[in-house]
Amino acid sequence: MGGLAYHDKILLGCAGLLAFGVVSGGYLLGDGLKRARAADRSVTVRGLAEKNVTADLATWSISYAATGFDLPAVRAEIDNNTRELRAYFASLGFKADALTPTGAGVNQYINNGVNTITITQRMLLRTTDIARAQRAVAQQFDLVRRGVTLQEGSGMRYSFTRLNDIKPPMVAAATRDARAAAEQFARDSGASVGGIKSATQGYFSIEARDGEADGASDTPYKKVRVVTTVDFYLD
Repeated sequence: MGGLAYHDKILLGCAGLLAFGVVSGGYLLGDGLKRARAADRSVTVRGLAEKNVTADLATWSISYAATGFDLPAVRAEIDNNTRELRAYFASLGFKADALTPTGAGVNQYINNGVNTITITQRMLLRTTDIARAQRAVAQQFDLVRRGVTLQEGSGMRYSFTRLNDIKPPMVAAATRDARAAAEQFARDSGASVGGIKSATQGYFSIEARDGEADGASDTPYKKVRVVTTVDFYLD
């Protein structure tokens, strides 16, 4: 009987340890799941950053033509138009190499039995002097007085080429804006904002400032925008 009692005590002790292990394991598992659920709590928000910039490059694609019935005469008119065009830009202070030819075309056709010739000349103005470029556009009627009529499609385009210089601070600003939105959400839900779980940077866009022009390329005054999507942990 004493041997059986001792054996029973061992069995009871093992059962007690097993029960304690089950309880402890269940507690630790439950606590771990709770922590995992807390770690998965997050909020996804978007942050916006905008910056007004001024173009640093202006390009003016210029096209003009002369029409006549005699090739030497038409060519002479085109040459005269080119001289007047160069004189116009020189009068505004542009250097000679700011204006370069980009191509020419000759079209011959019969019109009422008469051979008609049209020569088209294309030139490109390229400058980083934005103020001077604006004056050239504003005073371009002077070209008409000089006998140079620009064809449709000739227009100044303004570009901002230093986007890489402003990308890092703009992304940082957009991230700060996203965190501010996340903090507002957290306050409303009784939580606090932790670290970043994931983040996605949107595309940078360059647009005309409000009311400046119909298209971004038509004005030197532009607005750069970027939107970032950030997923923050909630504590």
